[in-house]
Amino acid sequence: MENELTLKRFTDLRRELGYTQAEFANLIGVKNTTADIERGRTKLSGKVVAELLKQFKINPLWLFGESENKHLETSHTSVIPKVVTVDAEDRENMVLVNAKAAAGYPQNIQDTSWYQQLPAFDLPIPEFRNATYRGFQVEGDSMLPNLRPGEWVLAKAVEHIDDVSPNKMYVVVLQDAVLVKKIERRPNSNNITLVSLNESYPPYEIKPFQIQELWQVSSRITFGEDASTEKGLLKQLQESMEELKGQLKHVKKV
Repeated sequence: MENELTLKRFTDLRRELGYTQAEFANLIGVKNTTADIERGRTKLSGKVVAELLKQFKINPLWLFGESENKHLETSHTSVIPKVVTVDAEDRENMVLVNAKAAAGYPQNIQDTSWYQQLPAFDLPIPEFRNATYRGFQVEGDSMLPNLRPGEWVLAKAVEHIDDVSPNKMYVVVLQDAVLVKKIERRPNSNNITLVSLNESYPPYEIKPFQIQELWQVSSRITFGEDASTEKGLLKQLQESMEELKGQLKHVKKV
């Protein structure tokens, strides 16, 4: 059977990730509960070790007490978009992820066909041409007063976690949620702190490997009541874009 250090590390890991024995079992493909593994009654299978590596980047050598490096690849965590969407002419376009779609976004992040059912539109503005953008609907009130529930943000893909700025807002795609937050990196800590603007939501820390994608919020769009349908939404978006284009032209002239 496993040595005590392995059992302790496995148990501590589950607790640190915040799962019950039943939830963790479900996540890593074990029947019913992880209680028997934690008590040393059931062997820690290769399949479980592989799942921990795949889902949480847990270093198998760390698990078996042969390394102090708990995570593999933490410093090279890729947060660039897993799928870039294009239109019929093979030009990159902007997909709009509403609050309902956001619930399924983390699970479908690599599924090209999933993105095809979302509304998308072309951005005929040079400023939006040299980078990948995506639209996300804000859910909840954690970013009040700056962002209200139901508003939309247009956000630009971030290539690496080291590129984040403490003054910007980000769409953070975790393994089970899509959040809009500010990001802080504290000195001497590998963790990342997610900060809400609404002070009734305390900041909390996550590990870099928990982030699947990062998008820097570049603009906010407030839609009227008639944006509840896909057609209404796209129409208002096009109007907002025309307005933005006008503003950019004006800025260039000044």
